[in-house]
Amino acid sequence: MIFYHIDNTKFKFPYGFKKRCSDWINKTVIKENSQLGTINIIVTSDELLLEKNIEYLNHNFYTDIITFDYSSKDKIFGDLFISYDRVVENAKQYENFTIDELKRVIIHGILHLLGYKDQTPPEKAIMTQKENFYLKLF
Repeated sequence: MIFYHIDNTKFKFPYGFKKRCSDWINKTVIKENSQLGTINIIVTSDELLLEKNIEYLNHNFYTDIITFDYSSKDKIFGDLFISYDRVVENAKQYENFTIDELKRVIIHGILHLLGYKDQTPPEKAIMTQKENFYLKLF
């Protein structure tokens, strides 16, 4: 089950987005040979995400997403905290639509829940390849 939350931002999900996104995430999880548990997608502000980045990761900088992974061995569970401010900035920087950048950040978090990492150049390359593949399935 996927739950969508908006916290401390004026963002609103476009009509039909949550249903389509949930179906897409479910397909992704199945293709990755896993099962969907409970996922919370929380769209928030730079300020709130910065607080979480400092508190939980000891990083004093803005980020677009923080993924809290509570997965078990056979199901993925987690919270995806997404900074809408960063999504908007990233979309401008990469000359992309904001909603498309939001989808990229969401699938990035889902891939983390599925066990993918992005700490090294080879891991980042695999993560980007997977993101691009699954974005085409939206």
